[in-house]
Amino acid sequence: MKNITELRSDLMDNYVKMKDKQMELKEGKELANTAGKVLTSLKIELVYNAMMGIKTPIPFLQLEK
Repeated sequence: MKNITELRSDLMDNYVKMKDKQMELKEGKELANTAGKVLTSLKIELVYNAMMGIKTPIPFLQLEK
């Protein structure tokens, strides 16, 4: 996945697959857990950047145009 938009799209696709019984709940939970860890690491980076006054964009959070 390249960015937050793609992560969100993938998570929604997985939700639909689980709802339609096309994906095992265990697999979906594992993917959601991993996505949560990615988001937690981004949150840490955002907090760190804020504390240090860093204003450099984080590529993963940049929206595609």
